[in-house]
Amino acid sequence: MPSSPKFFHARPSPSPSPRKSTILIFSCLLIGFAGFLFGTFAIISASRGAYRCTNAQPRSVKVVWETDGNNVHSDSTVSSEAQGKKRHKVMGFVGIQTGFGSAGRRRSLRMTWMPSDRQGLQRLEEATGLAIRFVIGRARDQSKMSALRKEVAEYDDFVLLDIEEEYSKLPYKTLAFFKAAYALFDSDFYVKADDDIYLRPDRLSLLLAKERPHSQTYLGCLKKGPVFTDPKLKWYEPLSYMIGSEYFLHAYGPIYALSVDVVANLVALRNDSFRMFSNEDVTIGAWMLAMNVHHEDNRELCSPDCTPSSIAVWDLPKCSGLCNPEKKLLELHQREICSKSPTMESDE
Repeated sequence: MPSSPKFFHARPSPSPSPRKSTILIFSCLLIGFAGFLFGTFAIISASRGAYRCTNAQPRSVKVVWETDGNNVHSDSTVSSEAQGKKRHKVMGFVGIQTGFGSAGRRRSLRMTWMPSDRQGLQRLEEATGLAIRFVIGRARDQSKMSALRKEVAEYDDFVLLDIEEEYSKLPYKTLAFFKAAYALFDSDFYVKADDDIYLRPDRLSLLLAKERPHSQTYLGCLKKGPVFTDPKLKWYEPLSYMIGSEYFLHAYGPIYALSVDVVANLVALRNDSFRMFSNEDVTIGAWMLAMNVHHEDNRELCSPDCTPSSIAVWDLPKCSGLCNPEKKLLELHQREICSKSPTMESDE
């Protein structure tokens, strides 16, 4: 007879002692806690690494930044650090366009109508509702960038754009300025101004505060004029064949303002949706023709001399600003009709 199949039964393990059970449980808990710490550390390290990657290079591609630490992209989206922050609310933001060769102009401005420190700028903002900053791009020359960094650290009154600072790229800089200004400031008007005009912020404030029936307003000292077709001239327009012999109505470049609805529309469009002409004021004027905006002409924005009602003074038509601005700004400020104002810091 075949033998019966054998069944093997596992022998029961002896029950562990209470001491061994305690050690086993403690070991498991220790291993689990170590794993938790390791995972937590990895998450924290990763998040810190991401923060450094986001903020260590404030002038990386398509980045715009202001000197108080607000970082925004030139396509109007904010960085991870600034996403939770509200835009600073003002009635008007004035961006004074400047360049690397204009340190003397900035010095004269800070000695005249523009306060020379952040506290003074704050007092002027509280009195007029206007936030005022210099606006500049970048340079390939590291010595220029080093000098700019020192000036930024000393005065803290800049908005810095990640675009190369060149006269031929002014239309691109202007668009980058409006996008950056919109991302940083919640403003009723955005004002583009040059660094070679004498400005009365108190009167500009009153002008911007006026009630208007049009939500989309293009405000400036408006003009028409012949199109420059000679390549030897400073304002030569290579696309003159698209315009004709005379320019359409547009504002002089030294100062003009766009209402918030106009700027919001500019921000919403892609950069390559715009046609760029050679001259910045013409380029803006062309965009305004394409939009349903109200053209508001105000001759006090291009006054050739200080008057009881002048808002911006510059040497029209001799110069596209003040002739010899470093000297002329100081001279104008010595005249009571130019500088006397309850909102000007010099009168305190």
